[in-house]
Amino acid sequence: MSEPKYHLEIDSDPNNLILVEEFVNYFSRDLKLSEEKISNLLLAVTEAATNAIIHANKSDKSKKVNIDVFTGPSSITIKVKDEGEGFDPGEVPDPTEPENLLKDSGRGIFLMRFYADDLKFNRTPTGMETILTIKI
Repeated sequence: MSEPKYHLEIDSDPNNLILVEEFVNYFSRDLKLSEEKISNLLLAVTEAATNAIIHANKSDKSKKVNIDVFTGPSSITIKVKDEGEGFDPGEVPDPTEPENLLKDSGRGIFLMRFYADDLKFNRTPTGMETILTIKI
């Protein structure tokens, strides 16, 4: 993959999620995306960043979350990279199962799958990458 067109690095502080939203709004408008695509990206990227900050980096402000945006002729790929130990996406409980419906958390991956056209996870030696692709 080539160099990212847009990049954001934040400390793992939940208060920085507003910066993520501003970043998504900025690059989405710069790329002239539709309001529907912007809404989908806001939800998907914010969920990925929330998971990176809270679950992966345990809100440790010394750990970083990097967000890189790659543009192609027909899609946008967003990589959200944390400095956590990683996880197995197959072991995350399905939030639509009756025993999970009332839980406060556990919907992030489900929402990312719903709002992105493709979702992948890549474990690296320095953390986990959540890779979202949106068709344009």
